[in-house]
Amino acid sequence: MKLRFTVNGAEREVDVAPLARLLDVLRDELRLTGTKEGCGEGECGACTVLVDGEAVMSCLVAGCQAAGRDVVTIEGAGHEAVQQAFLEEGGAQCGICTSGMIVATRAFLEEREREGKPATVEAAREALAGNLCRCTGYGKVIAAVLAAGGETR
Repeated sequence: MKLRFTVNGAEREVDVAPLARLLDVLRDELRLTGTKEGCGEGECGACTVLVDGEAVMSCLVAGCQAAGRDVVTIEGAGHEAVQQAFLEEGGAQCGICTSGMIVATRAFLEEREREGKPATVEAAREALAGNLCRCTGYGKVIAAVLAAGGETR
């Protein structure tokens, strides 16, 4: 089937199998390999992308569900402050989970900004609860989220 949608600001059209996962469409058809597959079961968050501004796990979304929608991957996240904060705070380890955490952080910070609420430790932990990392104890990740949100530890 033909799938038409916007990816990182560009209109795209690809031929996909009807039940191809969005993760596979992004990685295999569009060569956007920054989105990682960790578990393939929606448990780890490594494949997190934004669909119409909402963080979703692309391994659980059929590609056809993205038809006519706006998808943002780590390649199009364009949130330099978040990426810089992850570097400066040591929030990135092996890299498998990092892109999903950065995309989820972007969604979290944009939501907090819309609501006029600060990024707190508790809210950051809740927002990233679906993103698992085997390399860190999350302290540096939360510090990076707060730094990107303009808060201190």
